[in-house]
Amino acid sequence: MSTISHVRNVQIEVEDAPEVAFPVNADCNSPCWWQGGTFYLLTSTGQPVRSSGENVFSMTAEGNVAYTAYRDGGRWMEAVFQADDGTLFGWYHNEPAHLVPPEMHEGRRFPMTAPFIGAAVSYDNGQTWDDLGLILAGGPETLNLEAPNFWFAGGNGDFTVILDRQQAFFYFVFGTYYRDASQQGISLARMRFEDLRAPVGKVMKWRGGSFSEPGLGGRVTPIFPAQGDWYGSEPDAFWGPSVHWNTEVGQYVILMNRAVDRNWKQGGIYVVCTTDLSDPGSWREPVRLLEVDGWYPQVIGSDTAKRETDREAGASARLFIHGKSVHTLRFSRR
Repeated sequence: MSTISHVRNVQIEVEDAPEVAFPVNADCNSPCWWQGGTFYLLTSTGQPVRSSGENVFSMTAEGNVAYTAYRDGGRWMEAVFQADDGTLFGWYHNEPAHLVPPEMHEGRRFPMTAPFIGAAVSYDNGQTWDDLGLILAGGPETLNLEAPNFWFAGGNGDFTVILDRQQAFFYFVFGTYYRDASQQGISLARMRFEDLRAPVGKVMKWRGGSFSEPGLGGRVTPIFPAQGDWYGSEPDAFWGPSVHWNTEVGQYVILMNRAVDRNWKQGGIYVVCTTDLSDPGSWREPVRLLEVDGWYPQVIGSDTAKRETDREAGASARLFIHGKSVHTLRFSRR
């Protein structure tokens, strides 16, 4: 069985395919890279695990990665960038355990939190990570401690990062869960390439038509605003984006979830394409790709000769949802 979607002069065909699953559970975007002839993958459920193999179809879990510095709460590694010298840079979603009053945790299976986004660097191919600091966060006024939703009382998280084709900026596409409903949705920020090794204070958020607000505490104008307040009775918001550059169609392809109730029930997987990450007006409206209830859709390119990853893929790629793939995506120009 196959279905076809069209978005911004791009045709995407979804085909059934034999199941492929990551070696361990995934609770976020799972970045990957090549070192020599080996394919590496990071999956996270609060603690990243590194896996490796010949390709995405043949991997073995190696074990937990290590951080050299403590940080309150879990860290989900959601994106990486590999420098020419092999240095690996990563960005993580952090859920601090002590950000909200203790009484807000009572009777809950998981502690209430409001996520941050931080940066890290590895000099041993992703086994050990030095923390470079927090780079994206909302201010105290963005928290909703009186009426939190099922997971969060605010925060910036559930994100992806990609370097543009000009190698000038890293773009952060992330979820904003602010108290102010006008700032809820999928938002955008960027950082200059030369600030990669010292990123704190260097990330700027998109607000009112320009990258003018600081990453730490700044306000946002969402690219895809929430249609229903995250903290209301009928939430309706896109979240959890992933992005890759597709060489076949010459565009960035962004996949995302859509939450349609207070318990984060999912309303399908959506897709949008753009040729210019710096111009959110070019992104158009998201189109539903699949009617499924899984979280964290991402693409991993299937051409091993080209060393494709979650950040670059071609005409054929595997669609992973929550670390499992039962579909192939085929991209072509309309």
